Amino acid sequence: MTSQDIPAQFEAFQQLALKLDMSRGKPAPEQLDLSNVLLQQLDGFLAADGTDTRNYGIASGLPEARALFADLLEIPAAQIVVDGSASLALMHDTIVFCMLYGIAGQAPWSRQQPVSFLCPVPGYDRHFSICEALGIKMINLPLNDDGPDMELVEKLVASDPAIKGMWCVPKYSNPSGAVYSEQVVQRLAAMKTAAPDFVLMWDDAYRMHHLGEQKTASIDVLAACRQAGNPERAIVFASTSKITMAGSGLAALASSAANIAWWQRNTSVRSIGPDKINQLRHVRFLQDRAHVEALMERHRQLLKPKFDAVLAQFDLYLGAIDGVRWTRPAGGYFIDLVTPPGCAKRTIALAKELGITLTAAGAAFPYGRDEEDRHIRIAPSFPSLAEISQAAKGIALALRTALEELHR
Repeated sequence: MTSQDIPAQFEAFQQLALKLDMSRGKPAPEQLDLSNVLLQQLDGFLAADGTDTRNYGIASGLPEARALFADLLEIPAAQIVVDGSASLALMHDTIVFCMLYGIAGQAPWSRQQPVSFLCPVPGYDRHFSICEALGIKMINLPLNDDGPDMELVEKLVASDPAIKGMWCVPKYSNPSGAVYSEQVVQRLAAMKTAAPDFVLMWDDAYRMHHLGEQKTASIDVLAACRQAGNPERAIVFASTSKITMAGSGLAALASSAANIAWWQRNTSVRSIGPDKINQLRHVRFLQDRAHVEALMERHRQLLKPKFDAVLAQFDLYLGAIDGVRWTRPAGGYFIDLVTPPGCAKRTIALAKELGITLTAAGAAFPYGRDEEDRHIRIAPSFPSLAEISQAAKGIALALRTALEELHR
């Protein structure tokens, strides 16, 4: 495509009258269909120990549900709580409990103002929304392919007691696909922090979500923290939201025995117990790690062609353009498209004119501010394969149009 062709191709693309929403990393209907058996009526409501799951109780989750997550996370079941359907809710509650009650035997964060959090960028917008809603100052950190810039992390946390925590998506990070290296995890676990109540918010959302046949191994951050003498430092969050059904999965939290006891004390006033019927049907459907991995292979077979289609179109239409690059993730749900400075917002606006709705520019940064206006989060999962290939071409066309405008 030459620069002379771009206006005509843009106009022709508009005539297609597309209506594609790629603003979130939603599973496609075909992926959700893989777990439709969950909607079938259970053939009984008794858990393995005889508990009637229709009734109150068992605030930490059914023993078999905790055992399932223990198998998936490779963490002892006694250090796991299964509660609700969304790990984001557990993250929100964790931060709120820290603000209201304190953690690690320290005063509530609300009495220690100001409170700051480290935020590797580009990152997950909903993490940042929690901090913004609770008045927690966010500090940007560069995110490399192997994790955050540890020289900067160690310098900041050692000198500032107001820094109470850090958001981490350690595997197939949203949106770049970065995977934390073992060295980075060890340094996070062992680093000296001025705040005695510093917390690693460890969002292991994409642990099982491989795109390639080679499965990237996960590193046990709880063991690393324990071995470094900081056993209470990390809290791990996970869910089945993109394994079974996004709106009605299971969410889990894992940490040290002391942090689990802290969580149970704080949640005892807000609930008499989770939805154990949903836990029971998930356990009966998923069974164990081997069955989950088999299910995730079926997800992979649906997702990988969509990612490949996006990458192929970007290679074709953007590959020779200076200052444009994109990630090639080994797993997860996103591609990070990086434009020359000052082009992301305009590209997204032009894509909208072509009928393609993308995540707002700046969403992957605290306060929605990408100072260089460069990052665009691409979510290939929800549209059909034919639609995503067409959409990728449209996004490339929008970016090339934005560049032409910039250089006039």
